[in-house]
Amino acid sequence: MEQNMEYRQQMIVRYKAAVEPLLKYLPWMERNAGRTVSRNYQGSGLSKSSMSFPVYEANLMNFVREAAASPLMNRNYVYVYTRNRIKSHGDEKRLIAGAELKDWDILAGILSKYVLEGQTKATLWGEAVQEDIFVLVLRKMKEIIGYWDKAGRK
Repeated sequence: MEQNMEYRQQMIVRYKAAVEPLLKYLPWMERNAGRTVSRNYQGSGLSKSSMSFPVYEANLMNFVREAAASPLMNRNYVYVYTRNRIKSHGDEKRLIAGAELKDWDILAGILSKYVLEGQTKATLWGEAVQEDIFVLVLRKMKEIIGYWDKAGRK
């Protein structure tokens, strides 16, 4: 029993260290939830046959950069999606809302999908902000850490 509590506290310390650098972006994400956080580049030199591309706000780019380098990234996020039958934003939101400590890999998998896949499909970063996915995952991770961090100190 004592070993389980010690192991859980080690996990919480590790998770907290991974999430804390990303939490500084939470207020920005909450302010921009449901909004479009990109615009299409309309600069000079683009011809009518040129393909436009999204330009994101600096806060989002910094978040994505830090998240991509964090230990939260799971390159096998596709497996998380198939194992949990996640097919829509509604499925993601339902799983995030019901997540507990044992579901940390689901939260990391959802975060990983948007951060990593967004590197090749740029619209996903904006979609994650518009659909509140980043906000919901970060809030849930913070909630789980807060609960178990307090429980471990008792």
